Amino acid sequence: MNLRPGIDTDSGAIQGLLQDCHLPVSDLEGATVDFIVAMQGETLVGVVGLERFELTGLLRSLAVRKNLRGCGLGEKLVSAMEAHAVDSGISQLVLLTETAAPFFNRRHYTAIERAHAPFAVQQSAEFRSLCPASATCMIKPLVQHPTQP
Repeated sequence: MNLRPGIDTDSGAIQGLLQDCHLPVSDLEGATVDFIVAMQGETLVGVVGLERFELTGLLRSLAVRKNLRGCGLGEKLVSAMEAHAVDSGISQLVLLTETAAPFFNRRHYTAIERAHAPFAVQQSAEFRSLCPASATCMIKPLVQHPTQP
């Protein structure tokens, strides 16, 4: 399994995997989302996205092909995206999930009231209309690396 940043030509495969996993794609054309993809040979088998809002990142679009779930690929994707977020100067990640709260809880994300999410993130399409009110909102502060002299 090879993880790498998503590129423009991955767009169709990313959207296809997200649709297969019943995740929203309707806002992807207008949003600026960094993707990390997992490749098995030439086949895209996993993805995670990050949409930036000031110093907060909206972690979104975590998807793994059904036949590869449970083998740690989701963990690797989230770890890679968390490292990318830290390197980008993001100080916290927020997400909405309907099914993966236990997974993110194990990764030290904490459930919060949706109304307590940073205002800028609340203005995203994912918060305003794509994810139902029943979705769990979670947050995780990120530890920044000290700058080198």
